[in-house]
Amino acid sequence: MSKRAKIILIIIAIGFIAALIWFGKKNKTSIVEYETETPFKTTIVKKTVATGKVTPLEEIEIKPQITGIIDKIMLLEGSKVKKGDLIATVRVVPNEQSLISAKGRVDNIRISLSNAEISYKRNKNLFDKGVISRQEFENVELTYNQAKQDLKNAQNDYMIIKKGSAGSGGSANTNIMAQMSGTILEIPVKEGDQVIQSNNFNAGTTIASIADMNKMIFEGKVDESEVGKLVSGSDIEVSIGAIEGKMFPAKLNFIAPKGTEESGAVQFKIKADVSLDDNYFIRAGYSANADIVLEKKDSVLAIKEALLKFDKKTEEPYVEVKTGEGTFEKRTLKLGTSDGVNVEVLDGISETDEIKIWNKVSKDDKNDGNN
Repeated sequence: MSKRAKIILIIIAIGFIAALIWFGKKNKTSIVEYETETPFKTTIVKKTVATGKVTPLEEIEIKPQITGIIDKIMLLEGSKVKKGDLIATVRVVPNEQSLISAKGRVDNIRISLSNAEISYKRNKNLFDKGVISRQEFENVELTYNQAKQDLKNAQNDYMIIKKGSAGSGGSANTNIMAQMSGTILEIPVKEGDQVIQSNNFNAGTTIASIADMNKMIFEGKVDESEVGKLVSGSDIEVSIGAIEGKMFPAKLNFIAPKGTEESGAVQFKIKADVSLDDNYFIRAGYSANADIVLEKKDSVLAIKEALLKFDKKTEEPYVEVKTGEGTFEKRTLKLGTSDGVNVEVLDGISETDEIKIWNKVSKDDKNDGNN
């Protein structure tokens, strides 16, 4: 055999050995080491969050008793008032046609009264002389008295149209008074604005809204999937967006019997009395969230939800429990309440079992899920 042939054979042998080593490494299964965790006893609280706002429990709107123009506003928004305090005054602007008609009615009745008075005096003299009977005189006297009353009524109508009221009662209609003690939340009108009294066809112009800021409630909405778990009288906690790091205790007192559909989901209104803190001033309309406990379980066996896997065929939850060095067995679990981090385990494992902490998903893990 020539020297060249030997060299070729040596090269081929080296290549063959290298190929065997490469295939050996390629086919060699790497050993993956997994850490483990044991179940533990803990308290699991399932909560829901209702979004809403805080509003005064008692709030009223002040409306005028007459139609007119805002003459003067005495107070500003945010002012504290007592019942009966003057908020604003209204100046009556009479309708010219109605005013002229009322004035003409007064003049006509005054003429009739003058004529009735003349007739009354003449017949009284005749009655005193015995010329006419008492009944005839009383009929004349009645006509005279009715004419006087008609004039008084017509004059009152004229004054109501002109000034808004007749006699000393005018200020009761033109002065806008606070109907309750509290804080003025809003004065949506300004001096010179025209206002309309409340009637059967119009709600009237709101001159001011007043509320008792010492009694606040939370108004929010919860989803239909959770409203069935709420109980009236339950204690909840309210956090206000404008006040960081402070939770206000509240008591649930109302759950709407009828829901409303919003963006494809049915929402139910809830209300809760909020216990205020004197160190904080709560303004009406602050956005707020209510933490509501739906379910609470003390000292139950639990694991972290991150340890769970779900079978792709049965969709049942399972974990892998260590049985030996590097070996694990699949255990199907029966789960209970979850708080989003920990989940209660009702059946499938014991407190001493070591549960695999899943590493990054690999092909082998995917295949395990299909088995």
